[in-house]
Amino acid sequence: MRFRDLKVREGTLANDLPYYALGDGPPLVVLRWFTPAHANPAGLARGVELRVLAPLARHFRLYAVGRAPGMASGTTMADIAARHAEALRAEFDGPVDVLGLSSGGSVALQLAADHPDVVRALVVAGAAHRLTPEVRRLQRRYTEAVAAGRRGLQHQAITAAASPAGRALVGVLLWLLDPLVRPGDPRDMLAFARAEDGFDLGGRLADVAAPTLVLGGERDLDYPVELFRETAEGIRDGRLITYPGLGHLGVFRSGRFAADVTAFLAEIGPGESTRVIS
Repeated sequence: MRFRDLKVREGTLANDLPYYALGDGPPLVVLRWFTPAHANPAGLARGVELRVLAPLARHFRLYAVGRAPGMASGTTMADIAARHAEALRAEFDGPVDVLGLSSGGSVALQLAADHPDVVRALVVAGAAHRLTPEVRRLQRRYTEAVAAGRRGLQHQAITAAASPAGRALVGVLLWLLDPLVRPGDPRDMLAFARAEDGFDLGGRLADVAAPTLVLGGERDLDYPVELFRETAEGIRDGRLITYPGLGHLGVFRSGRFAADVTAFLAEIGPGESTRVIS
């Protein structure tokens, strides 16, 4: 299925969480990666996401969910997870499968630990139980630069390329692109980055009751393989698949990505039917 052929429905869940839905099949909630604005994507960002999600839309009704606008300073990851849990309880009549992409994986892990009644099965892709100090530092530099009206997107080059030469090239391109993707109001982005900066579920991984698959690239500079392994091993029913030679974004672009997600959820089985309420 080509992403241009997808029929997309947009809306808002409870607690003002923006979402868009696409595909056919059992529901799969996708918690979106780090975004400059807390809104459904448009333009280039929309195309990038749909290319990742299109293969999954052959098998699932996807609900790609973002964070709510107007996020208050001092919001924690637990606060964000609680608002997601309330929204999913209002939208579905039972636990649902959840796929967390990158920063969305941080939210997904907190959601599964704090609100086990909401998550039936969990896939965490390009994420782990905490950020590394280096990623915290770069994320702060990015968000604080944007908040001050300066170019900062180049600090995200570590996410886009695994080699030093690649990061240098991507850094230049991101510096040029920065004005095109800079949010009109950076406060949401800054509040979420600070929440993720304080996120560390390492001591609570055993609280994740849902069967969980962790997907990570062996050359991911955001998360070393050891963090992926710690996350999978700390969860009672945790599994790990690593992709040789791939960096952070390479996991989502891999031809294996959708197949591995689909196979894992099929192995877990359909469970009880989850009905969409709204």
